[in-house]
Amino acid sequence: MGRWPPAAWRRWGVVVVVVAALMAVSATAAEEEELGGRERGVVAAAQGRWPRHRHAYAAMMYMGTPRDYEFYVAVRVMMRSLARIGADADRVLIASADVPADWVRAMREEDGMRVVLVENMKNPYESNLGGINRRFKLTLNKLYAWTLVDYERVVMIDSDNIFLQKTDELFQCGQFCAVFINPCYFHTGLFVLQPSMDVFKGMLHDLEIGRANSDGADQGFLVGCYPDLLDRPMFHPPENGSKLNGTYRLPLGYQMDASYYYLKLHWHVPCGPNSVITFPSAPWFKPWYWWSWPILPLGLSWHKQRWDDLGYAAEMPVILMEILMYAVIITITRLAKPGMTKLCYNRRPEKQNAMVQGLIKMSAIVAMLIAYAIPFFIIPRTVHPFMGWSMYLFGALALGVLVSNAFLLPLLAVLTPWLAIIGMFFVMAFPWYHGGIVRVLAIFGYAFCSAPFLWASLVRVMDSLQTMLEREPFFPRLGEPAQETEFSKLF
Repeated sequence: MGRWPPAAWRRWGVVVVVVAALMAVSATAAEEEELGGRERGVVAAAQGRWPRHRHAYAAMMYMGTPRDYEFYVAVRVMMRSLARIGADADRVLIASADVPADWVRAMREEDGMRVVLVENMKNPYESNLGGINRRFKLTLNKLYAWTLVDYERVVMIDSDNIFLQKTDELFQCGQFCAVFINPCYFHTGLFVLQPSMDVFKGMLHDLEIGRANSDGADQGFLVGCYPDLLDRPMFHPPENGSKLNGTYRLPLGYQMDASYYYLKLHWHVPCGPNSVITFPSAPWFKPWYWWSWPILPLGLSWHKQRWDDLGYAAEMPVILMEILMYAVIITITRLAKPGMTKLCYNRRPEKQNAMVQGLIKMSAIVAMLIAYAIPFFIIPRTVHPFMGWSMYLFGALALGVLVSNAFLLPLLAVLTPWLAIIGMFFVMAFPWYHGGIVRVLAIFGYAFCSAPFLWASLVRVMDSLQTMLEREPFFPRLGEPAQETEFSKLF
């Protein structure tokens, strides 16, 4: 091949310069777009080829509450349940930028979620949130769902939902659709939206001007954005699969309040599909807590999903350590000599003080209460109910034996509440109740029948303490040897 003429080289030089300039402009535009995304709060998106579907189920996660880990587990269980029922949609998590990196990695790589990291939305209504409601101050992060413009429709869901069946027909709904659990206000535990940056910017503007917000969180704000939703028609998915336009009310079956379940102990909503159960009640009654069953029977359904999808490997080291600790307590208690309290009392009758006696009695009662309370609080909250209740009963037994030996109390009297708890467990777990009212009446009946035994055990404990305090030889003055008497030889 011959050498290229100078004109050809000049033309190629011009092409190279133009391409380089275009690449620089493109890079600058990309940087500006990224900065714009940061200003909107969108910091980064999941790695990989997204979107994979036209629709998405989206949830959110933010940090700063006492229950961050619980919500992390709950989100994973819920998203995996969507995959198991065959949802034909992407699963997206809108996570605040401070969510731990290992959590983000697990949800991306192990659960197959698209994780979109965002900056926390500033809540201008934070001063209106008081006490426990402060945990809702970052729920306005839900508004980022409108920025998921890669999708035609998004179903935004809370982590305390249990999906009973596939709900992909929701993607046929309009620009905004929600369920009315409360007769006057729709619930934002599940709602359908059409992503739109214009709508998102309009909501940011409403936040700036201080649109009325009844609860200071996402639900009050969205109710203010869609005040006429109650008057809109009920959603019925078109048979031809087309999408509707406008706003619609969703049937109650898409957000069945778990509280209604306990009236009849089964679901049957005639006006719509029985698809999604939600738990909007007090935080301590969420389905992932181990004590939720048999107190709240639906909790077992949630734990079954977790058992199938994630297992309980993360909590097993803690459980094994607790088992070992309680076994050591029982062993040492049975081997040690009882009567630790006799080191702290004066044997002379003229020196016996009613206040000291009262303090010792009070200490014994408080020790019994602590023995039954400590195991409850140190068990990992999201373990399976069977493991949780077993560990609680084992821990209460170990600490109860310790209290019995320390204060010279009759073991049966100390463990009467332990036996009553076992009985209550079986009464609540009885599977053949005809309805929630019958179940409640059975629980009250059992409590009424157990009360005399609990009272008798308390009286027995107090009598035992009084007898212990009146035994002179058991309480030598500190620094003095105890007198050996015939009475003391009996003990």
